[in-house]
Amino acid sequence: MQIQAGTLKRKNFLRGGILLTLENLSVNFGDKKALSKINLKVAKGEILFVTGVSGAGKTTLLRCIAGDVNPSKGKVNGIERNIFISRVFQDLRLIQDLSVWENLRLSFDPLIYKNQKEFKDEAVRLCNFFSIKDRLNDNVMNLNGGLKQLIALIRSLLSKPELILLDEPTSSLDTESALRVFELLEKLNEISGLTCIWATHNRDLVKKFNGNIAYLDKGKLIYSGHACFI
Repeated sequence: MQIQAGTLKRKNFLRGGILLTLENLSVNFGDKKALSKINLKVAKGEILFVTGVSGAGKTTLLRCIAGDVNPSKGKVNGIERNIFISRVFQDLRLIQDLSVWENLRLSFDPLIYKNQKEFKDEAVRLCNFFSIKDRLNDNVMNLNGGLKQLIALIRSLLSKPELILLDEPTSSLDTESALRVFELLEKLNEISGLTCIWATHNRDLVKKFNGNIAYLDKGKLIYSGHACFI
């Protein structure tokens, strides 16, 4: 896949500086402490893996950043109001009785794309990257879990976000396909400064990563820093 500089850019987005800060973030669901006193900073243009075993609090953390969950204590600071956030969470939010193309087309925005042709060309390029161009007319309900995850990711990227939140986006994919997802996100990060917060418990994937991670355990931030120390 050839991605030209600026091809997937919504607008100029400067790297550096802090995009968001979590300050003493705590979330309780009844008597259960899902997150406890999380302090974390995410820079503009950063790719951050949020990792830990199932139940560590990764999903809750992303939902706080997305605004779906209100903190019991603490706060999320610093997200600029004029940036566009997209997400791929575990529910995927695909419309099952529509085709792949009909689902992707929901991301069309005339403020981003000059016309429908430019949008479709972008969609086809992304589908080609994952070798699924021939599945555009397939009904989503007939696809396996891995393909559904790829369609949800492509649809999210077609909106050209500055920040993308990913919750186990490759859980139904094999290792090679998961690495292809990461390859694409790295390329978009390089081209347009896409900031990515990716929650995963896939240690093999994290070990191949040469960047920062946040490691959660039982709702607590145990470590944040370079992935090589995990």
